[in-house]
Amino acid sequence: MSYRLAQVPEDGEPITFANGRLETASRPIIPFIEGDGTGRDIWRAAVRVFNAAVEKAYAGTRSIAWMEVFAGQKAFDRCGDWLPEETIQAFREFRVGIKGPLTTPIGGGLRSLNVALRKALDLYACLRPVRYLEGVPSPVKRPQDVDMVIFRENTEDLYVGIEFEAGTEANSRFRDWLRETFPEQYAKVRFPETSGLGLKPISREGSERLVRAAIRWALENGRRSVTLVHKGNIMKFTEGAFRNWGYALAEREFADRVYTWTQWERVKKAHGEQAANAEQETAIQGGRLLIKDVIADIAFQQTLTRAAEFDVIATMNLNGDYLSDALAAQVGGIGIAPGGNINFESGHAVFEATHGTAPKYADQDVVNPGSVILSGEMMFRRLGWTEAADEILRGIRGAIAARTVTYDFHRLMVGATRVKCSEFGDAVIRHMG
Repeated sequence: MSYRLAQVPEDGEPITFANGRLETASRPIIPFIEGDGTGRDIWRAAVRVFNAAVEKAYAGTRSIAWMEVFAGQKAFDRCGDWLPEETIQAFREFRVGIKGPLTTPIGGGLRSLNVALRKALDLYACLRPVRYLEGVPSPVKRPQDVDMVIFRENTEDLYVGIEFEAGTEANSRFRDWLRETFPEQYAKVRFPETSGLGLKPISREGSERLVRAAIRWALENGRRSVTLVHKGNIMKFTEGAFRNWGYALAEREFADRVYTWTQWERVKKAHGEQAANAEQETAIQGGRLLIKDVIADIAFQQTLTRAAEFDVIATMNLNGDYLSDALAAQVGGIGIAPGGNINFESGHAVFEATHGTAPKYADQDVVNPGSVILSGEMMFRRLGWTEAADEILRGIRGAIAARTVTYDFHRLMVGATRVKCSEFGDAVIRHMG
């Protein structure tokens, strides 16, 4: 299509998708959104890191054709639209992109530009890798035990946004319908006249594709386990269904490559706990991926006290939102937490900084660009450019190990050198290769 605001690089090629895999040319076109607030600072630092990593890894035989597209305040100032249709189309046409943080419009309209973009492209899996980088200040005793990847369902659950505000006509009509149609359920509402009401849809299709993606990723990357995190002991037909559908899919589609706790339960019932333990141990020793589950509130405790027991986590939207940020706090905070939103069936993906816009620090060149830099590392790995991804990791680990850090880490590290956002990017580049 033609673009009114953006300009398509003439010397680049679109990324394509065939047989379940991305096919990337030597100069792919990658759309990017600079972001609002501190997004401008972190993008300027990050794009230099990305270009340097590609140059280091491929010595001029590969490069990126960057294509700026617009969303947030910059888009609104240009055309009066917070999320222009052409921006969505660019990510759809060129398949893979990256973005900085965006302002959520105040006073009606879209609840979240990030959520709107994910829904428009059906980016159903939010990947949040959480791993410790040596030297990063941490509030826990053994941050080195944290090496997890969260698969958070991105399109369902409470983030669908079906709510009825207390005191409104819509709330009254929904409440009347609930009372007349489902009186037993209505009776459970303690103060119905003053309650805001909401719906929590969890589908089998949405659950299965998320769990399928998590299992495939775990198998392809040599991981040990996938843990289904849920609150199914209370919400039996939504979160409990997610758990049950996940187990059923694992046994149906990956029978010869996984071992599930539901299999363990069946063996225990038939032959006793000792036999079940022996079968599970044999399966794991034979290279099978363990599929297990844990109640959400217990997951928060155990990822703190027994982090080494967790590997890949698959969960619903709201649980994943809480859990990914809580885990990020163990390894340095949201400022260096990367994220990617992916549709594994279509190949579409948008990688992003996971923090907010922090407008009071905008254009001061002080914030940590680590989140968007590490999101770029995820993006290159997704493209199959693992050498460039490795250079980024080497550079950021080297900069942190040398205690050359931005203010957020500097205030927590003894003997560190405080540098600007742009200077941290320089330090990452120096430590490549």
